[in-house]
Amino acid sequence: MSYQFDFSFLAERWPDFVAGAWLTVQLTVVSIGLGLAVGTVCAVGRVYGPRPVKAAVGFYVELIRNTPLLIQIFIVYFGLSSIGLKLSAEISAIIALVVNMGAYTTEIMRAGIQSIQKTQLEAADCLGLTRLQAIVHVVLLPAMERVYPALTSQFVLLMLASSITSQISTEELTAVANNVQSDTYRSFEVYILVALVYLALSAIYRLAFWVIGLGLFTRKRKLGTAL
Repeated sequence: MSYQFDFSFLAERWPDFVAGAWLTVQLTVVSIGLGLAVGTVCAVGRVYGPRPVKAAVGFYVELIRNTPLLIQIFIVYFGLSSIGLKLSAEISAIIALVVNMGAYTTEIMRAGIQSIQKTQLEAADCLGLTRLQAIVHVVLLPAMERVYPALTSQFVLLMLASSITSQISTEELTAVANNVQSDTYRSFEVYILVALVYLALSAIYRLAFWVIGLGLFTRKRKLGTAL
């Protein structure tokens, strides 16, 4: 084996990788925020909502969790375009990622909500809180605290899964890597570099979520264990 590594292409193409990594961060931060909101609302509906709401949320969760993310992206990008609703690759990617993230977050948050004792809701009723106030102030934050490690893992997985959006020409990190390797024919070096960038992004995301956890959860802040 006489393969010679050559990373000289970085001298000219590093701005492309930086731009791709930055777009990856933008896509995933927006998708995580919106997906968490969608999942939380759906989880509340599935636990406390009327029967039709529970059925609708259950159907949504099972549909998304049992179909590939790539197919969901194609449906948003190509499917909506075929009926006259043309969206950019970036917007289509965000919509698909939010829908996907929302389904998984629903189940994670549902587990957290169901772990809260009914006596806490009864105590909230005694204090004169409405059901909505009790859910927001008594249930959601403790529930999120209990499932926060699972949520952060799902967030990181979403960031890694965003590489699939390169299939609809979203110019994120993997798409940039594909373009560079097709120009330079240095596939081994390009994908080693991209793997290292994803590894670094994963570490940065986990550190960021750890800091966020310390800020949100008082008990974890005292213990120093936000994940």
